[in-house]
Amino acid sequence: MSFTSNFRGARRLFLAGIFLLLAGAGSFAQAQGAYPSRPIQLIVPYPPGGSVDALARVVGQKLAESVGQPVVIENRPGGNTIIGTAAVAKAAPDGHTLLLTASTHVINVALGMKQPYDSLKDFAPVSTVIKSDFILVVNPALGVDNVQQLVALAKARPGQLNYGTSSVGNSNHLAAELFSQTTGAQLHHVPYKGAVQALTDLMGGRLQIFFSVPANVLPHIASGKLKALATTAKDPLPGLAPIPSFAQSGVPNFNVESWQGILAPAGTPKPIVDLLAAHLARIVAQPDVKEKLLAQGQQPFSVSGEKFAELMRSDLTMYSRVIKAANIKLEE
Repeated sequence: MSFTSNFRGARRLFLAGIFLLLAGAGSFAQAQGAYPSRPIQLIVPYPPGGSVDALARVVGQKLAESVGQPVVIENRPGGNTIIGTAAVAKAAPDGHTLLLTASTHVINVALGMKQPYDSLKDFAPVSTVIKSDFILVVNPALGVDNVQQLVALAKARPGQLNYGTSSVGNSNHLAAELFSQTTGAQLHHVPYKGAVQALTDLMGGRLQIFFSVPANVLPHIASGKLKALATTAKDPLPGLAPIPSFAQSGVPNFNVESWQGILAPAGTPKPIVDLLAAHLARIVAQPDVKEKLLAQGQQPFSVSGEKFAELMRSDLTMYSRVIKAANIKLEE
């Protein structure tokens, strides 16, 4: 058989496959109606003005352009994200109500919080959108230049170095506890009600250590008010001299990062979930979106379906282990 015959045969098979895919999509559209058939409600379980809300505004506008229907952002804060998340869990599984959430979605489970839903079973993972690495920053007056010097100082002064967190049990608290457990450095936890207060005390010398997503600390690092010792980022952060990774700093098993992604109610038809995931993957790859995200220290990050579910299960296992070892309680 000639190369031409082989090519023609392969081409016929390819066209037949495309026909079957289009026929299947047509059958789904006839059975379910055109999707989306009305505006999409994107619920954000955080107050307006935060990083998750800002991401929702960017993604919502782009998603509206992609699907040809308005995307209405609705902030429903409260209960450590439980109020807004519960609303999506109870919504009709038709793709018209979505949740933009963060790693808190699984951290709440690890903390043993009582929730009127199952964080894994009651949602269909659509796609992650971004991830934020962590940077270990210290007050320059501490007099350490790298992670190993910090660990040595902490071991020489057990429990005397203060690290701040924006709340008990959130991702930067758990990052600090994982660092302590991995290196053997005994640090003292000082919880705050927000990153701004913690950073103010860090720069004022009342704290010595803070683990943060880049957006909160990049300006202070650039101004010299904070010193960056290490990052979980694999690529250099924009606008800064290269910061060594934790692996380069002698802590190879320190792997932690936060993510933000979109979930739908469980039972949402797979073709709708797959369509949304495809739109989101294209959105975060657009140059203007990437530029906005990277300027805030966020990285476009798209994993969908079962891979997203696997990420949540993996995070739940890791955070549960850290919380149990540190005996973290919400009433702390």
